[in-house]
Amino acid sequence: MPTSELMPIGVFARRCGLTASALRFYADSGLLPPAETDPSSGYRYYHTGQLERADLLRRLRGIAMPLATVERVLGAAPDEAARLVDEHAARIAGEAADTLRRAAALRTALGAAVPGTPIAALKGPVLADAVEQVLTATAHEPGLPVLAGLRLEAGPEGVSLIATDRYRLSVRTLTPTEPADRAWAGTLHGDDLRAALGEVRRSTLVRLEATPHGVRLRMAGRSDRLCRQLPGEFPDHRPVLASLGGPTTRATVAKGPFLRALEDHPGERLALRVADGGVSVLPADGTGSGVRLPAAVTGEELCVRFGLTTLHPAVSTALGPDVMLDLRGPDRPVTLRSADGGDLTTLAMPVPPLPDS
Repeated sequence: MPTSELMPIGVFARRCGLTASALRFYADSGLLPPAETDPSSGYRYYHTGQLERADLLRRLRGIAMPLATVERVLGAAPDEAARLVDEHAARIAGEAADTLRRAAALRTALGAAVPGTPIAALKGPVLADAVEQVLTATAHEPGLPVLAGLRLEAGPEGVSLIATDRYRLSVRTLTPTEPADRAWAGTLHGDDLRAALGEVRRSTLVRLEATPHGVRLRMAGRSDRLCRQLPGEFPDHRPVLASLGGPTTRATVAKGPFLRALEDHPGERLALRVADGGVSVLPADGTGSGVRLPAAVTGEELCVRFGLTTLHPAVSTALGPDVMLDLRGPDRPVTLRSADGGDLTTLAMPVPPLPDS
């Protein structure tokens, strides 16, 4: 073996991202023996061709895969290796979900003795639908935990649910079955709410109670669920809504065909051209025939570009068979609402045109 292709254990460790002690452990385990060992000093040398195996070993251990399974993956054909990785990931996900359920039950039990202050009472199916719709506008971003949460604001006008990922803003206001007992505002952990949705949906009435660390959901005949309050300041949506102004163009289009056109669109971005009698879903440069959908349109012709992952969820969560779009220009937020009532309002931010488009 050419000496130029060998490297000391320290150099190899830096190249592959493993520590020297980890390499010694994997060598002794038989998973990654050195290419050569100096018989007099015992010093270990590794070959450049071992870097790929070392990198894979590091990544497999990075997902907490047991050594026995790692050995099977390293010795398996690609299809079998992929199956073993999926099997391990499914087991980890199952264990994590079970841990979350146990933690939620324990958290509720520990907080049972903490008195809660009544906020409002809502119909369970209505609350579940609203939470599910609004949570589509959340995002997990490092340093901004509130973007993964749902803002709950209760007051005389009702209970408002708000979420934003900075590209979408969803707001829905519910009328309580019983008037709000007090004003309350806080950002609740989105994962806690998702975990409680099944029980909430099956409950005729859900009573919301404020606790020092979140909101307790009380449901007759079911265990209480405690939704944690997230730290940090939630973006104030009111100035955004207040500054929108009236639309320059309004279009009402059937939700089903609109969604199908978006789902069939091949690109990550698209152009939405709104003109008399129709809404067209076009390639991002705004050219081509695309898919033209019949629509009731008032106002000036307009072309606005969106990221597919921004527009599709905004349309899919709209209430009713038709969607109303209020457009204000190519660089202004578009408001999406149900055309026949409903109280879910979603803002979708457009993206800038492609160069030379």
